[in-house]
Amino acid sequence: MNKILPRPVDAHKGSMGHAALIAGSYGMAGAAILSSRACLRSGVGKLTLHTPAFNLPIIQTAVPEAIVHVDSDQKHFTEIFPTSAYQALAIGPGLSTHPDTARAVIAQILQTTCPLVLDADALNIIAQSPEHIDILPPTTILTPHKGELHRLIGETISAEEELEKTLALAKRLHIIVIIKGPHSAICAPDGSVHYNTTGNPGMATAGSGDVLTGIILGLLARGHQPLQAAQLGTYLHGLAGDLAAENLGQESLIASDIIQYLPKAFKIVEN
Repeated sequence: MNKILPRPVDAHKGSMGHAALIAGSYGMAGAAILSSRACLRSGVGKLTLHTPAFNLPIIQTAVPEAIVHVDSDQKHFTEIFPTSAYQALAIGPGLSTHPDTARAVIAQILQTTCPLVLDADALNIIAQSPEHIDILPPTTILTPHKGELHRLIGETISAEEELEKTLALAKRLHIIVIIKGPHSAICAPDGSVHYNTTGNPGMATAGSGDVLTGIILGLLARGHQPLQAAQLGTYLHGLAGDLAAENLGQESLIASDIIQYLPKAFKIVEN
Protein backbone atom coordinates (compact mmCIF):
# COMPACT_ATOMS: atom_id res chain seq x y z
CA MET A 1 0.00 0.00 0.00
CA ASN A 2 1.14 3.57 -0.65
CA LYS A 3 2.72 5.44 2.25
CA ILE A 4 1.52 8.73 3.68
CA LEU A 5 3.80 11.58 2.64
CA PRO A 6 6.18 12.58 5.45
CA ARG A 7 5.44 15.83 7.25
CA PRO A 8 8.52 18.11 7.19
CA VAL A 9 9.73 19.42 10.55
CA ASP A 10 9.51 22.98 9.20
CA ALA A 11 5.97 22.53 7.83
CA HIS A 12 3.45 25.34 8.02
CA LYS A 13 -0.14 25.60 6.78
CA GLY A 14 0.96 27.22 3.55
CA SER A 15 3.29 24.36 2.69
CA MET A 16 0.85 21.53 3.41
CA GLY A 17 -1.52 22.18 0.53
CA HIS A 18 -4.66 24.26 0.02
CA ALA A 19 -7.74 22.27 -0.97
CA ALA A 20 -10.92 23.63 -2.55
CA LEU A 21 -14.35 22.05 -2.19
CA ILE A 22 -17.59 22.94 -3.97
CA ALA A 23 -20.42 21.39 -1.99
CA GLY A 24 -23.80 21.92 -0.39
CA SER A 25 -27.19 23.34 -1.34
CA TYR A 26 -30.29 24.37 0.58
CA GLY A 27 -31.06 21.55 3.02
CA MET A 28 -27.79 19.73 2.23
CA ALA A 29 -25.24 21.68 4.26
CA GLY A 30 -24.49 18.44 6.13
CA ALA A 31 -22.79 16.90 3.11
CA ALA A 32 -20.49 19.92 2.83
CA ILE A 33 -19.72 19.73 6.55
CA LEU A 34 -18.85 16.03 6.48
CA SER A 35 -16.64 16.36 3.44
CA SER A 36 -14.92 19.45 4.86
CA ARG A 37 -14.21 17.83 8.21
CA ALA A 38 -12.83 14.71 6.55
CA CYS A 39 -10.56 16.78 4.31
CA LEU A 40 -9.19 18.75 7.25
CA ARG A 41 -8.55 15.49 9.15
CA SER A 42 -6.49 14.23 6.20
CA GLY A 43 -3.46 16.44 6.70
CA VAL A 44 -4.16 19.37 4.41
CA GLY A 45 -2.90 22.80 5.46
CA LYS A 46 -5.98 24.78 4.44
CA LEU A 47 -9.44 24.18 3.01
CA THR A 48 -11.67 26.65 1.21
CA LEU A 49 -15.31 25.62 0.82
CA HIS A 50 -17.47 27.28 -1.86
CA THR A 51 -21.13 26.94 -0.90
CA PRO A 52 -24.46 28.79 -1.32
CA ALA A 53 -24.90 31.87 0.84
CA PHE A 54 -27.64 30.27 2.97
CA ASN A 55 -25.09 27.80 4.35
CA LEU A 56 -22.58 30.37 5.62
CA PRO A 57 -23.58 30.55 9.33
CA ILE A 58 -24.09 26.77 9.50
CA ILE A 59 -20.69 25.97 8.00
CA GLN A 60 -18.74 28.52 10.02
CA THR A 61 -20.25 27.15 13.21
CA ALA A 62 -19.80 23.48 12.33
CA VAL A 63 -16.37 23.71 10.67
CA PRO A 64 -14.53 26.73 12.12
CA GLU A 65 -11.24 25.58 10.53
CA ALA A 66 -12.59 26.01 6.99
CA ILE A 67 -12.43 29.17 4.91
CA VAL A 68 -15.84 29.80 3.37
CA HIS A 69 -16.28 31.31 -0.10
CA VAL A 70 -19.93 32.18 -0.66
CA ASP A 71 -21.85 31.77 -3.91
CA SER A 72 -24.03 34.72 -4.93
CA ASP A 73 -27.06 32.42 -4.93
CA GLN A 74 -28.76 31.69 -1.62
CA LYS A 75 -29.58 28.04 -2.29
CA HIS A 76 -27.44 26.63 -5.13
CA PHE A 77 -23.97 26.59 -6.65
CA THR A 78 -24.28 28.86 -9.69
CA GLU A 79 -20.97 30.57 -10.44
CA ILE A 80 -17.48 29.45 -11.38
CA PHE A 81 -15.05 29.35 -8.48
CA PRO A 82 -11.44 30.36 -9.39
CA THR A 83 -9.08 27.48 -8.53
CA SER A 84 -5.63 28.61 -9.69
CA ALA A 85 -4.48 29.08 -6.09
CA TYR A 86 -5.40 25.55 -4.98
CA GLN A 87 -3.63 22.20 -5.15
CA ALA A 88 -6.81 20.12 -5.60
CA LEU A 89 -10.57 20.55 -6.07
CA ALA A 90 -13.54 18.32 -5.24
CA ILE A 91 -17.06 18.96 -6.54
CA GLY A 92 -20.33 17.29 -5.67
CA PRO A 93 -21.39 16.50 -2.09
CA GLY A 94 -24.92 17.76 -1.48
CA LEU A 95 -24.77 19.96 -4.59
CA SER A 96 -28.18 19.21 -6.25
CA THR A 97 -28.79 18.97 -10.00
CA HIS A 98 -30.56 22.32 -10.32
CA PRO A 99 -30.22 23.59 -13.94
CA ASP A 100 -28.08 26.58 -12.88
CA THR A 101 -25.87 24.25 -10.85
CA ALA A 102 -25.52 21.87 -13.79
CA ARG A 103 -24.32 24.68 -16.03
CA ALA A 104 -21.89 25.89 -13.37
CA VAL A 105 -20.44 22.40 -12.80
CA ILE A 106 -19.69 21.90 -16.50
CA ALA A 107 -18.11 25.36 -16.74
CA GLN A 108 -16.10 24.70 -13.56
CA ILE A 109 -14.68 21.43 -14.88
CA LEU A 110 -13.71 23.07 -18.17
CA GLN A 111 -11.68 25.81 -16.45
CA THR A 112 -10.09 23.71 -13.68
CA THR A 113 -6.42 22.77 -14.05
CA CYS A 114 -5.61 21.31 -10.62
CA PRO A 115 -6.28 17.65 -9.66
CA LEU A 116 -10.01 17.00 -9.53
CA VAL A 117 -12.41 14.73 -7.62
CA LEU A 118 -16.05 14.37 -8.70
CA ASP A 119 -18.70 12.82 -6.48
CA ALA A 120 -22.46 12.65 -5.96
CA ASP A 121 -24.43 15.26 -7.92
CA ALA A 122 -21.38 16.29 -9.97
CA LEU A 123 -21.47 12.73 -11.36
CA ASN A 124 -25.21 12.89 -11.92
CA ILE A 125 -24.79 16.15 -13.84
CA ILE A 126 -22.03 14.62 -16.00
CA ALA A 127 -24.30 11.66 -16.72
CA GLN A 128 -27.15 13.89 -17.97
CA SER A 129 -25.55 14.40 -21.39
CA PRO A 130 -23.22 11.89 -23.13
CA GLU A 131 -20.87 14.63 -24.37
CA HIS A 132 -20.16 15.81 -20.81
CA ILE A 133 -18.15 12.71 -19.94
CA ASP A 134 -15.55 13.63 -22.56
CA ILE A 135 -14.68 16.94 -20.88
CA LEU A 136 -13.10 15.28 -17.85
CA PRO A 137 -9.40 16.14 -17.48
CA PRO A 138 -6.93 13.21 -17.36
CA THR A 139 -6.41 11.68 -13.88
CA THR A 140 -9.75 13.02 -12.61
CA ILE A 141 -11.02 10.80 -9.76
CA LEU A 142 -14.67 9.70 -9.84
CA THR A 143 -16.22 8.20 -6.70
CA PRO A 144 -19.61 6.77 -7.74
CA HIS A 145 -21.84 4.39 -5.86
CA LYS A 146 -23.60 1.78 -7.99
CA GLY A 147 -26.51 4.01 -9.01
CA GLU A 148 -24.26 6.88 -10.05
CA LEU A 149 -21.94 4.51 -11.86
CA HIS A 150 -24.74 3.02 -13.96
CA ARG A 151 -25.89 6.47 -14.98
CA LEU A 152 -22.38 6.96 -16.37
CA ILE A 153 -21.76 3.58 -18.04
CA GLY A 154 -25.32 2.31 -18.62
CA GLU A 155 -27.03 -0.67 -17.07
CA THR A 156 -25.15 -3.98 -16.83
CA ILE A 157 -26.29 -7.56 -16.40
CA SER A 158 -23.38 -8.81 -14.25
CA ALA A 159 -20.56 -7.64 -12.01
CA GLU A 160 -18.12 -8.69 -14.73
CA GLU A 161 -19.77 -6.47 -17.32
CA GLU A 162 -19.92 -3.58 -14.84
CA LEU A 163 -16.19 -3.84 -14.17
CA GLU A 164 -15.40 -4.25 -17.87
CA LYS A 165 -17.33 -1.11 -18.83
CA THR A 166 -15.86 0.89 -15.95
CA LEU A 167 -12.33 -0.10 -16.91
CA ALA A 168 -13.01 0.85 -20.52
CA LEU A 169 -14.15 4.30 -19.35
CA ALA A 170 -11.08 4.74 -17.13
CA LYS A 171 -8.73 3.74 -19.95
CA ARG A 172 -10.46 5.82 -22.64
CA LEU A 173 -10.46 9.04 -20.63
CA HIS A 174 -7.31 8.30 -18.59
CA ILE A 175 -9.22 8.78 -15.34
CA ILE A 176 -9.61 6.89 -12.05
CA VAL A 177 -12.98 5.42 -11.08
CA ILE A 178 -13.67 4.08 -7.59
CA ILE A 179 -16.63 1.71 -7.61
CA LYS A 180 -17.80 2.14 -4.02
CA GLY A 181 -19.10 -0.90 -2.18
CA PRO A 182 -17.82 -3.97 -0.35
CA HIS A 183 -14.13 -4.24 -1.32
CA SER A 184 -14.33 -1.09 -3.45
CA ALA A 185 -12.70 -1.49 -6.86
CA ILE A 186 -10.31 1.27 -7.94
CA CYS A 187 -10.10 1.25 -11.74
CA ALA A 188 -6.90 2.83 -13.02
CA PRO A 189 -6.12 4.45 -16.41
CA ASP A 190 -3.69 1.64 -17.28
CA GLY A 191 -6.48 -0.94 -17.08
CA SER A 192 -5.50 -2.33 -13.69
CA VAL A 193 -7.94 -2.86 -10.83
CA HIS A 194 -7.05 -2.38 -7.17
CA TYR A 195 -9.42 -3.87 -4.58
CA ASN A 196 -9.71 -2.30 -1.15
CA THR A 197 -9.51 -4.60 1.87
CA THR A 198 -10.95 -2.38 4.61
CA GLY A 199 -14.52 -1.39 5.47
CA ASN A 200 -17.67 -3.04 6.81
CA PRO A 201 -21.47 -3.02 6.30
CA GLY A 202 -21.93 -0.42 9.04
CA MET A 203 -20.52 2.15 6.62
CA ALA A 204 -23.63 1.82 4.44
CA THR A 205 -25.00 5.04 5.87
CA ALA A 206 -25.79 8.53 4.57
CA GLY A 207 -22.72 10.76 4.32
CA SER A 208 -20.12 8.00 4.18
CA GLY A 209 -19.34 8.85 0.56
CA ASP A 210 -18.99 12.54 1.41
CA VAL A 211 -16.34 11.57 3.94
CA LEU A 212 -14.43 9.55 1.33
CA THR A 213 -14.44 12.53 -1.04
CA GLY A 214 -13.02 14.74 1.69
CA ILE A 215 -10.24 12.29 2.53
CA ILE A 216 -9.16 11.92 -1.10
CA LEU A 217 -9.28 15.69 -1.59
CA GLY A 218 -7.04 16.24 1.42
CA LEU A 219 -4.51 13.66 0.22
CA LEU A 220 -4.44 15.18 -3.27
CA ALA A 221 -3.87 18.68 -1.92
CA ARG A 222 -1.09 17.32 0.32
CA GLY A 223 0.76 16.18 -2.80
CA HIS A 224 -0.19 12.53 -3.31
CA GLN A 225 -0.54 11.48 -6.94
CA PRO A 226 -4.16 10.82 -8.02
CA LEU A 227 -3.99 7.01 -8.06
CA GLN A 228 -2.13 7.04 -4.73
CA ALA A 229 -4.74 9.36 -3.23
CA ALA A 230 -7.56 7.12 -4.47
CA GLN A 231 -5.98 3.95 -3.08
CA LEU A 232 -4.80 5.40 0.21
CA GLY A 233 -7.97 7.41 0.75
CA THR A 234 -10.22 4.40 0.20
CA TYR A 235 -8.09 2.31 2.57
CA LEU A 236 -8.06 4.95 5.31
CA HIS A 237 -11.81 5.51 4.93
CA GLY A 238 -12.50 1.81 5.39
CA LEU A 239 -10.00 1.44 8.23
CA ALA A 240 -11.56 4.35 10.13
CA GLY A 241 -14.94 2.69 9.61
CA ASP A 242 -13.57 -0.60 10.94
CA LEU A 243 -12.17 1.12 14.03
CA ALA A 244 -15.50 2.86 14.59
CA ALA A 245 -17.43 -0.39 14.20
CA GLU A 246 -15.10 -2.18 16.60
CA ASN A 247 -15.87 0.36 19.31
CA LEU A 248 -19.45 1.37 18.49
CA GLY A 249 -20.87 -1.57 16.56
CA GLN A 250 -21.95 -1.60 12.94
CA GLU A 251 -25.66 -0.99 13.46
CA SER A 252 -25.33 2.45 15.02
CA LEU A 253 -22.39 3.70 12.96
CA ILE A 254 -22.86 7.07 11.24
CA ALA A 255 -20.64 9.04 8.87
CA SER A 256 -19.37 11.38 11.60
CA ASP A 257 -17.97 8.34 13.42
CA ILE A 258 -15.72 7.59 10.44
CA ILE A 259 -14.23 11.08 10.72
CA GLN A 260 -13.82 10.66 14.48
CA TYR A 261 -11.64 7.57 13.93
CA LEU A 262 -9.60 8.97 11.04
CA PRO A 263 -6.73 10.09 13.30
CA LYS A 264 -6.34 6.52 14.61
CA ALA A 265 -6.47 5.16 11.06
CA PHE A 266 -3.71 7.57 9.96
CA LYS A 267 -1.62 6.59 12.99
CA ILE A 268 -1.92 2.89 12.15
CA VAL A 269 -0.93 3.44 8.51
CA GLU A 270 1.96 5.74 9.47
CA ASN A 271 3.33 3.10 11.85
